[in-house]
Amino acid sequence: MVEIRTPIPVKEAISRVMHYAQTGSKVSIPIEESLGFFLAEDLAADHHVPAFDRSPYDGFAIRAKDTVESSQVKAIQLKVIGEIGAGSVYAGNVQAGEAVRIMTGAQIPAGCDAVIMLEDVEEVILAGEKYIQFEKQLKEMENITQTGEDTKQGEVLVEKGTSINPGIMALLATFGYKEVPVSRKPKVGIISTGSELLEVDAPLEQGKIRDSNSYMLIGQIERAGGIPLSLGQLEDDFTLCYNQVVEALEKVDILLTTGGVSVGDYDYIPAILEKLNAEVLFNKIRMRPGSVTTVASINGKLFFGLSGNPSSCYVGFELYARPIIRTLLHTKQPYLRTEIVQLGAPFTRPNPFDRFVRGNLQYRDGKGIAMPVGLDKPNIVTSLAGSDILIMLPGGSSIYERGMEVSVIFLEDQHGSSAWLDMGYKREETGQ
Repeated sequence: MVEIRTPIPVKEAISRVMHYAQTGSKVSIPIEESLGFFLAEDLAADHHVPAFDRSPYDGFAIRAKDTVESSQVKAIQLKVIGEIGAGSVYAGNVQAGEAVRIMTGAQIPAGCDAVIMLEDVEEVILAGEKYIQFEKQLKEMENITQTGEDTKQGEVLVEKGTSINPGIMALLATFGYKEVPVSRKPKVGIISTGSELLEVDAPLEQGKIRDSNSYMLIGQIERAGGIPLSLGQLEDDFTLCYNQVVEALEKVDILLTTGGVSVGDYDYIPAILEKLNAEVLFNKIRMRPGSVTTVASINGKLFFGLSGNPSSCYVGFELYARPIIRTLLHTKQPYLRTEIVQLGAPFTRPNPFDRFVRGNLQYRDGKGIAMPVGLDKPNIVTSLAGSDILIMLPGGSSIYERGMEVSVIFLEDQHGSSAWLDMGYKREETGQ
């Protein structure tokens, strides 16, 4: 008997999934291995940066009050009493009429409150002593990088849940993080279903296709911040399939299957979930592509049954699985960022379901234009390769004309958004 499924709205599906979202555990890793991980704690400054007043230029450290009478008519002369390089400290106290040669980054010596740049002075020898002369007046703290000017002690520099990039690695090193507290990357298992699937290096056979979804999901999982585990392909036998799913759940934090979630005679996933006493959050969504996406909770672990069609599988992962992975990584912005732009091509056939159209974003005269890529069919693979956005077209009787405002999801986004409602989706419902 064919199961009757009642589709739910996209926002409700996301809400149901995120009800089960939780943050993961943290581990410490060497700083040199931290690129691409997510901080598990706020990165706060434990000291001022810089920790002392220092010179931003090569020049001479002086007292500003000694330059009061300096002018183009009357140059002043100051005696050079020493020299300090970066990393060195001048031991004495500079007095009236004195200057100290200073290098970029060196600490300002006691008694000085300004730096005259090297190119602004003339060095002269008088009675066997070195002097500088110049015609400029300087103010107190002129040409000095002051203590804490970059960062104040206690200031939060990078929030927990931020992806570590080379700049953050520099900050970590600045504050002495030899070991970095990061979120443990969740293990995400992938199982393919379908006797029509071939290995990627297998020769084509009549009626067969190569398994592209598994490799696509590997990339999506890594991009989201997880660790993909390819767990093979389900057999066309219920008992074998059930045992494979049970074994897979013991190895992973999240389990994805691709295919086997429709209502065909050989689609075993619904029956497996029933035997596992899984709590099915939904098995039909008012969206295209990916309407048969199924999500269930099994003993505290989430199971995502994604469609076997490549584009449906892709969209289902980005909308529902990605924010779960990002939440495990402690990010406060687990959703992909969106923007409102102009539609670059018309869609004249109304659709009762919300559509997520593959596209790329172009800019013309400073305006963002969302251009569809390839055929808008769920089984098409080539359009995914050229897409950097999903164009969101809310369902209903509307026809979408070229030039209309639409919301787009940035697929390569790393910054994220804090809530689905912030994404500009269905503005008439969110009040935006």
